[in-house]
Amino acid sequence: MSDFDYDLFVIGAGSGGVRAARIAAGYGARVAVAEEFRIGGACVIRGCVPKKLYVYASRFRDDFDDAAGFGWSVPPARFDWPTLVAAKEKEITRLSGLYAANLDKAGVETIAARAALDGPQKVRLSTGRVVSARVILVATGGAPVMYPAIPGAELAISSNEIFDLKHFPQRLMVVGGGYIAVEFASVFARLGSQVTQVFRADNVLRGFDGDLRATLAEAMGHAGIALKPGLLPTRIERASGALRVSLSDGSSADVDQVLVATGRAPCTAGLGLEAAGVGLRQNGAVIVDERSRTNVPSIYAVGDVTDRVNLTPVAIREGHAFADTVFGGRDVVVDHRHVPSAVFTTPEIGTVGLTEEDARREYEVVDIYKSTFRPMKATLSGRAERTLMKIVVCGTSDKVLGVHILGHDSGEMAQLIAIAVRMGATKADFDATMALHPTAAEELVTMRARSARYERDKA
Repeated sequence: MSDFDYDLFVIGAGSGGVRAARIAAGYGARVAVAEEFRIGGACVIRGCVPKKLYVYASRFRDDFDDAAGFGWSVPPARFDWPTLVAAKEKEITRLSGLYAANLDKAGVETIAARAALDGPQKVRLSTGRVVSARVILVATGGAPVMYPAIPGAELAISSNEIFDLKHFPQRLMVVGGGYIAVEFASVFARLGSQVTQVFRADNVLRGFDGDLRATLAEAMGHAGIALKPGLLPTRIERASGALRVSLSDGSSADVDQVLVATGRAPCTAGLGLEAAGVGLRQNGAVIVDERSRTNVPSIYAVGDVTDRVNLTPVAIREGHAFADTVFGGRDVVVDHRHVPSAVFTTPEIGTVGLTEEDARREYEVVDIYKSTFRPMKATLSGRAERTLMKIVVCGTSDKVLGVHILGHDSGEMAQLIAIAVRMGATKADFDATMALHPTAAEELVTMRARSARYERDKA
């Protein structure tokens, strides 16, 4: 008879926690998962899934407009916000139910309660119950950061609330320049909002490849989004049925909603981690090693709460690897290199590997292959858009270090090209691959002329 109530207790039923629980149960472990909100976590409930559904909804506007160039006569389209919200809610309820059903099929006990550590091997539930576990996994994810802290900040909303607004905002101000901010700016502009985006940097998407950033900013301008770099709100107040936002340059704007999308932070407050002796970073992230172990032998953590690579597939892979290692007798380490990512603006971004800027800092010689062109669809639709494709190559080994794409279906392309990059493909391998015509992706294997070479000064 075990001295513990459970072999594994998981705090948080998001993507990483659910995967870890199911795999561990499959190895015969007695597993419980505590979730205080809805099973599925941020991705399913108020993150990537509903966001992608709204992205699809927003792109119909361009499709309706583009149809005329191809001979179609489309009556004036009308968008109904409540219909989209209701459809989204139906879908995420279905997905949340599937997550719950899969846990049940795996033999995992689900507990609808908030959980916090009550020691290295004990968990206290909000119901008052205290349980013991041989191993505890923290998988609580992250939450929006409301920055800056200004008078009237409580009048703004985060990405958690934007999906379920009762009234569609005809005028929307987006605060922030990261991927969440640009995605929602793009979505709501196409759904019909007059969008203003303010951010403190000189351009959107800090940390992404510079050419991608510049090209996306241009595309957002074509979509009618007013980009305001170097600005932040200083005050929000109610005025004449609107929200009046004062900005750091002394100007102000009246809008219907203010969306603050200035990043996310690990959800560790109130979990009892520090009392249990678990090491945390300054931003609250749980410190773990390559096997998701904390400094306390019985406590592990996966997903956004560790602030390693904050993407759903990464959390899933970390959760699976944890269960394989701890309960399956297999030593599995997650490779956090070459992780593909996408930004679901319109046009969208797909990227994998090093940016030009990072490559030039890391390698002595860097070759750049770059192409911009008008996509075939735009030749008849008349839309002002450009596709960008860029390959970053080590100038001495010919190894492809990074690939960056802006254009239709670039996320799909990045997923596939990530295989080649992870396998260590060279530019010669790309060149030797037969093109598939007519496609946008063929440009990745037909770029022969080097756009630039950068050699680090050895002096």
